Amino acid sequence: MRRLKIGLGVIAAAVIATLAFLHLAPEKVLGLAIGLERSRSGLTAHAIDLPDGLHYAYLEGGQGEPLILLHGFGADKDNFTRVARFLTRHWHVIIPDHIGFGESSHPPEADYAPPAQVDRLRALAHALGLGPVHLGGSSMGGQIAMTWAALHRDEVASLWLIDPAGVWSAPESELQKVMRETGRNPLMASTVGEYEQVFAFVMTDPPVVPHPLLAVKAQERIRNQALEQRIFQQIRADSTEVRIAGLATPSLIVWGAQDRAINVATAE
Repeated sequence: MRRLKIGLGVIAAAVIATLAFLHLAPEKVLGLAIGLERSRSGLTAHAIDLPDGLHYAYLEGGQGEPLILLHGFGADKDNFTRVARFLTRHWHVIIPDHIGFGESSHPPEADYAPPAQVDRLRALAHALGLGPVHLGGSSMGGQIAMTWAALHRDEVASLWLIDPAGVWSAPESELQKVMRETGRNPLMASTVGEYEQVFAFVMTDPPVVPHPLLAVKAQERIRNQALEQRIFQQIRADSTEVRIAGLATPSLIVWGAQDRAINVATAE
């Protein structure tokens, strides 16, 4: 009985210490958690400055043919960290923060339409010594991936498109309906509370993330809000439909059946 009490006391002390650490140093806890996820997926963090002065932060790991994964609007390179553990076994995986997001450069007056982002990513691929690449992209990242394949068809070996944006003639989504009726963009956040709403809006089954860690992640979105509004307008003004007509690049199209941001009927 005495040993049981001691054991329970040790567990209770460990839980209290963990909760205290979480609340007193959430940035450090988040960094440790992200580092652990990257390590489990065989990814390491890197950065490179291009000749034009733009700074790219990216994750890299694995061996094989190059596979570049492109995150969506308001996200960053760690969006793909968990799924990457199934990919680094077979591919040389590179996951950049898009210019305008994460730890990459945020030039305030730059062109952020997909063709401009493609030009930058091609410069990144060239700087890393990559030849033809496979591309995976979600949402805005899928829009950029399709644009790359359409404009430079000999450079893209295949496409993995996850709920890609850019096909605006498709049926209206819940996001588009809210914006049309209220003028409010559910993907934008100016407070921690709004960020939590974004988190819930874009995932039907979100992972359990303690509030202090969500609050840390929210700060990046809040700081970047003005630029993100500008980027959102530019990607909404860009359509890939004419661009990709007749595109023969082998493509895997994957869609979340309950996607609220881009209607699942877009897949057709």
